[in-house]
Amino acid sequence: MSDHVYKKVELTGSSPDSIDEAIRNAVAKASETVHNLRWFEVDEIRGHIDQGAVAHFQVTIKVGFTLD
Repeated sequence: MSDHVYKKVELTGSSPDSIDEAIRNAVAKASETVHNLRWFEVDEIRGHIDQGAVAHFQVTIKVGFTLD
């Protein structure tokens, strides 16, 4: 087993449809420029309410990746 060094960055994803999609949006965008993504952890879940209904989801996550 090789040793790894990890770094974490904080991201906030959003979606009008779901928490799951907000997470996936953040991970997909990060994967465009950050390599070796390995895991994520959810820190916060927020949303926007419009006329008494949930209109938008925001999820703040930390994404871990291995350093080259």
